[in-house]
Amino acid sequence: MLARQSIALVDYGAGNLHSVENALRAVGASVVVTSDADFVGRADRIVLPGVGSFRACAEGLRAVDGMVEALEQRVLQGGAPFLGICVGMQLLATRGLEHGECAGLDWIGGEVRLIEPGAEAVKVPHMGWNDVSPRGDHAVISQGEAYFLHSYHFAPADRADIAAMTDHGGPLVAAVARGNIAGVQFHPEKSQSYGLAVLTKFLEWQP
Repeated sequence: MLARQSIALVDYGAGNLHSVENALRAVGASVVVTSDADFVGRADRIVLPGVGSFRACAEGLRAVDGMVEALEQRVLQGGAPFLGICVGMQLLATRGLEHGECAGLDWIGGEVRLIEPGAEAVKVPHMGWNDVSPRGDHAVISQGEAYFLHSYHFAPADRADIAAMTDHGGPLVAAVARGNIAGVQFHPEKSQSYGLAVLTKFLEWQP
């Protein structure tokens, strides 16, 4: 069944595309790496990766002709399952505060702020393996340990949008979810068996 689904892995010049593509293929996905807004607008499922700064990713995504409109049409109106990874998850926010204020997609209200740990011994960026602790039940997000690498974190306006938390000198959001939209701060493609399990659940998810 997975092979018959079209999985669009959005290429906007700001994602760890090769590793994410390989991880999706490892769990049976028929994935297409694409910057074609028309293809994204028809895809069965959509994955938005992202590495680097919020501003660079937001500007890169908006620079692809028709891509934001295609994402909004297919995900917000069409209900296609969507997974944002790392900065791809952060772009769901209303705004990011990295290198000045920058508008996000505003699919899940909130902002992306610098991590400010409560103890001096805790370093930023938050880098390495850490726990993922679900908040409630979600078909994609489960208890486990994943690989994180980020200096900014997503602070949702509504705590009901938080799907999982982690801790790095204080609580940080590890995943968000609303309807057919999910986002993970960690890197599933670098999280070994746990990450592959998350991607498998995303492919099977029927929101």
